[in-house]
Amino acid sequence: MNSKLDENALKQLFLEARSHDVWLNKPVTDKVIDEIYDILKMGPTSANACPARFIFVKSEDAKLKLKDCLAEGNIEKSMTAPVVAIVGMDMEFYEQLPKLFPHTDARSWYVGNDEKILETAFRNSTLQGAYLIMAIRSRGLDAGPMSGFDSEKLDTAFFPDARVKSNFICAFGYGDKNKLHPRGPRLEFSEACKIV
Repeated sequence: MNSKLDENALKQLFLEARSHDVWLNKPVTDKVIDEIYDILKMGPTSANACPARFIFVKSEDAKLKLKDCLAEGNIEKSMTAPVVAIVGMDMEFYEQLPKLFPHTDARSWYVGNDEKILETAFRNSTLQGAYLIMAIRSRGLDAGPMSGFDSEKLDTAFFPDARVKSNFICAFGYGDKNKLHPRGPRLEFSEACKIV
């Protein structure tokens, strides 16, 4: 359990993994999507709150609904992807806390505290969206996370009860490695970090 990942695993998850926006014409099965969720759901969140809600857009009808919500630069990369995950945040996530965090009354920490609800839902659904990307990569697929959409339109189209709000979207499938741009640079440790 505490052994280091080997170099190949690190390459697949981080070191050689890239964000894709051109996709091979290769489908992603519902079984693989289910496996991806079963992996990502195990990542930690505050008080095990698990506020993220996911819609996996695959059908042509759903893609047309999504297309209306996208910024121009994200249409092609989303419409050609086998799947686009909408990562949402349930603004009533705390109603699940008696089940998810049963050893104390964590629900009472949030009820009526809109600022804390938003902060917790946003932070932790973002974390869960990152776990989604890692889970996608762990199953041998590629991810293309993005913003660049009209959140009001997206929420109306996919979360009509207004309980869930969109955070970001992530196209995924099998990326065309021949269409990648050169990898962008990263900050060095000394530019981004400090040990105190």
